[in-house]
Amino acid sequence: MDDNVINEMKSIIDRYSLCDGIHATKIEGLHFYKMSSLNVRLPVIYRPSIYVVVQGCKQVSLNGEVFQYTDSKYLVVSVDLPLIGEVTNANKDKPYLCIQIDIDMKTMAKLVAELNLKASHKTGKGIFVGNMDEVLGEPILRLMKLLDAPKDIPYLSGVYFLEIYYRLLNTPHGSSIIQTSLHGSNMYRVAKVIEIMKLDIAKPRSIDELAAMINMSTSNFYNQFKKVTGLSPLQYLKQLRLTEARQIMISHNTNATKTAYMVGYESPSQFSREYTRLFGASPRRDIKAFRK
Repeated sequence: MDDNVINEMKSIIDRYSLCDGIHATKIEGLHFYKMSSLNVRLPVIYRPSIYVVVQGCKQVSLNGEVFQYTDSKYLVVSVDLPLIGEVTNANKDKPYLCIQIDIDMKTMAKLVAELNLKASHKTGKGIFVGNMDEVLGEPILRLMKLLDAPKDIPYLSGVYFLEIYYRLLNTPHGSSIIQTSLHGSNMYRVAKVIEIMKLDIAKPRSIDELAAMINMSTSNFYNQFKKVTGLSPLQYLKQLRLTEARQIMISHNTNATKTAYMVGYESPSQFSREYTRLFGASPRRDIKAFRK
């Protein structure tokens, strides 16, 4: 991508991100990240979004498979995925700078239908890394520039989001987005099951029950779910519960025992074991370290 576009993006992120962290903007669905140091590997649920790095480097892993993106690449997540993210190149002089653009899957599905787009029948993974170019970068920059003209946001932001979605659909990886948007496709049905899991993460689930919800055989559902998410349905649910539990303890200062029951564990000791295995520390030690 053109250096001038990259430099303008950096300048806008700098102006609207005065400190390290994740920064919401006045444009709903547009967020900026700034990190001046390397961060620890941490499981996070990534929502359907485009992540564009304009400085530094980050990698995420999905069940051992690593996806790395720098200022020449972008990451797209088309279904909610429990990923382990790690900033691998950042310092005070050159902090990690990233743009997150949420993907509204209902809007995307409407666009796919209007364009009468078709996807291959092969089930894809709900995550990919693409090469950044001016065709996608320029509408992203135009969206960012609206922050300097707030009166234009209500009238133009939707137009620029649509253009970004359109350009994304026309990339070599567009088929994955199309599949997730097409009613009845395997990726669409897996995404529906994930929505059901998220609505009540504490509810006990069986693979047979989940498969029946989307009219799939148990074996086919298991295979399709793993192709899309890299995890079995029950592995996915476990990571979803543990990641949500961590957020609850951080945000609401609840203890591990109460949190375990809130996310569906019947045994606090089992919760502690599985939490430690995923996060590398017991709930108490992990949250204590986070608050330092």
